[in-house]
Amino acid sequence: MTKGFKHRLSYRLTRDTVLIAMVLGLILNAVQITLDYFGAQQSMDEDIQALIEISHNPASQIAYNIDVRLAEELLDGLLRHPATIDARIVDTENGTMAAASKSSPVSPYRWISDELFGASRVFSRELRVSQLNNLPLGELVVTVDTYHYGLQFLERASYTLVSGLLKSLILAASLLGIFYLILTRPMLSVIDALSQVKASSPEKIRLPVPPGHQRDEIGKMVEIINQHLETIDSTLDQLRTAKNAMKNYSDELEQEVENRTREISDKNHALLQGNRALVKAKEDAMRRARARATFLASMSHEIRTPLNGVLGMLGLAVEGEQDSTKQHRLQIALSAGESLLGILNDILDISKVEAGKLNLENIPFDMHGLIEECATLHTQQARAKGVELIAETDPGFPDQFLGDPTRIRQILNNLLSNAIKFTDSGNVRITAHYSENTLTIDVTDTGIGMSKEGLRRIFSPFSQADTQTTRLYGGTGLGLTLCRQLIERMHGQIKVDSKEQQGTQFTVTLPLPVYSNLGTDTPEQLTEPTDLPESSSQPQRSLRILLVEDNEVNQMVAGMLLKKMGHHADTAENGQLAIEALEQNHYDLILMDCQMPVMDGYETTRKIRKNPKWQDLPIIAVTANVMQGDRDDCFASGMNDYITKPYNRKQLSAAITRWTARPTKAF
Repeated sequence: MTKGFKHRLSYRLTRDTVLIAMVLGLILNAVQITLDYFGAQQSMDEDIQALIEISHNPASQIAYNIDVRLAEELLDGLLRHPATIDARIVDTENGTMAAASKSSPVSPYRWISDELFGASRVFSRELRVSQLNNLPLGELVVTVDTYHYGLQFLERASYTLVSGLLKSLILAASLLGIFYLILTRPMLSVIDALSQVKASSPEKIRLPVPPGHQRDEIGKMVEIINQHLETIDSTLDQLRTAKNAMKNYSDELEQEVENRTREISDKNHALLQGNRALVKAKEDAMRRARARATFLASMSHEIRTPLNGVLGMLGLAVEGEQDSTKQHRLQIALSAGESLLGILNDILDISKVEAGKLNLENIPFDMHGLIEECATLHTQQARAKGVELIAETDPGFPDQFLGDPTRIRQILNNLLSNAIKFTDSGNVRITAHYSENTLTIDVTDTGIGMSKEGLRRIFSPFSQADTQTTRLYGGTGLGLTLCRQLIERMHGQIKVDSKEQQGTQFTVTLPLPVYSNLGTDTPEQLTEPTDLPESSSQPQRSLRILLVEDNEVNQMVAGMLLKKMGHHADTAENGQLAIEALEQNHYDLILMDCQMPVMDGYETTRKIRKNPKWQDLPIIAVTANVMQGDRDDCFASGMNDYITKPYNRKQLSAAITRWTARPTKAF
C-alpha cells in the first residue's frame, strides 16, 4: 500500500494541476486588476472632467457677473459629488471668489487607495464666456478625494482575487475526487494484488483487471505485468548475467568517478588561482587609481608653482602699466591665467577626493546668508546676459546649520555659474527648504537644457552635454564632477532633470543638522594651535621681513609686493640659509615656503621654535599646496598663519597686518 495521502498519485496530480491553474489564475487576475486600475484612473479623470465641463458655463457666468450667492450654490452642488472635497472659483489675481469644502472620509484601508491613486487630485478649468472669449475671468478649481474611486477599485480587485481563490479550491476538490475514483482506487487494487506475488513462485499469481478498466491504460498495465510475471523465470538467468556485468560496470564507473573527481579538483585549484589573480588585479587597479590621484595632486602643485609666478608678475605688470591698451592686454592674460588656475584647482580638488585627503569642516554657518552671498556674487554675470537671478528660502528656514560652508559655497557657485552660463534669456532661480533633517537646494534655469545622452554623462570628468555645447560655451566639465564628489563626501545626493530648450533643474540634498548654541552638544571644529589676532585698521609700519622662497620668479613677485607695501625684504633660498640669516639679523616676520630643497619649511620652523629668542617671531606659511593635511602640518610645525599662492597683495597685506599690529601670542 502507498504510505500516506500526500504520496498518492491523485493528490500529486491534483496538487500540480491546481498549482498551475492558480498561477495562471493569479496572472490573469493580476492582468484584469491592472486593466481595471488604469480603467479606474481613466474613469476618475473622465468623471471629474465631465463634472467640470457641466459646471463650466454656469461658473463662467457667475465669475463674469461676480455673483457670490450663485457661486456658493454651484460649489455646494459640486460638493454633492461623493469624490469632491473642495471646490472654489478664483479670480484672475488668484484671489478666492467663493469656496466650499468638506472633510475626506476616514477608513483603515485608505492608505492602500492613497498609494495607488494619491490622496487627492486637483482639476482646474479656465473660465471664459463665449461673448468675450479673450477676457480671462479666473479659474474653476476642484479638488477630489480619490478614495471614492479607490474603494470601488479595491472592492472589485478583492472580489476578483477571492472568487479566483474559491474557484481554485473547488477545482482542487473536484479533481481530487475524480482522480481518486478514476486512477487512484484502481491502482490501489492492482498494487494490493501485486504485493501478494512471492519471489519464489511468481508464476502462480496473476493480477486481476479492475472493473471498467479493461480497455484503458490501467488494463493495459495489468496485462503487461502479467506478461512479465510469465517471463520472470526465463529472465532469471539473464539477471544473473546482468549482475556480473553490472559488477564490472560498477568497477569501471568507480574508476570514472575517481578520474572525474581528480579533474574537478584540478579545475577548482585553477579557479582558486584565477580568483587570486582577480583579487590581485583589483588591488593593482586600486593602487594605480590612488597613484593616479596622488600624481594629479603632485602635478597640479608642480604646475601651480610656475603659474603662480606668472600670475604674480602679470599682476605687477598690470598695476605698473600706464598705457591703457597694454594694460588691457595684460589684464586679458591675467584673466586667462586665473581661469587656468581655476581648472587646476578643480583637478586638485578632484584628486584630493580620490586620494582620500579631503577633510570636511563641521562648524556652524548661516545657510540663508550663504545663498544670498552666492546670488549676489553672480548678479553681475546674470545682468550682463539679461537674465533675472532669484534667491528664495522657505519661511521659518533655520538660522544656522552644522557643516562645511566653504565646500557648500563651492557647490552653489558652480551650479549658479553653470545655470547663468547656459541661459540666454529668462531667469535662474535658487531655492532652499529644510525638512526632516535634510536640506534641499534647487537651482533651476530656463536655458538650453540637455538631451538624454547629455544627462547620462553630465557628471563625468571633462564631459559636457555635447560637443556643440563645448564649442559655444567653453568649459572643461570638471565643475559638476567636483560638485558630485563633494556632495557624496557629505553623504548627500545631486540629481538633474532637463529637457532640450526647456531648461534644467539641479536638486541637491544634504543631511545637515540644525545648530543651536543653546544645546548641550558642542560642534566639532579642524582647532588651530594659535589664535589669529584681528586685523588692525591702522597703517602698517615699515617691517623687515625674511622671505624664504626657492623659486626665483616668486622671489621677484613677493619682493616687489613687499616693497610697494613699504617693507624691506631679505631672501633665503632654503631653510638652512633662513636660519643663518636669523642668526645674523633681526626680522619682524617670516614668509615661509613649505617645499624647498636642503631644508623644507616644516623642519625649518621646528628648528626656529626650539630657540627661545625666536618663539614669538611670526611665521606665515606661503605655499602652492592647498591639501588639508598640508594646512595641519603647517600649524603642527609651529607656523602662525597660512596663505596660498599666487602672491596676492591684499591677502599678503592682511596676513602681515594680523601678526604685526599687536604682540604675537607666545607658544
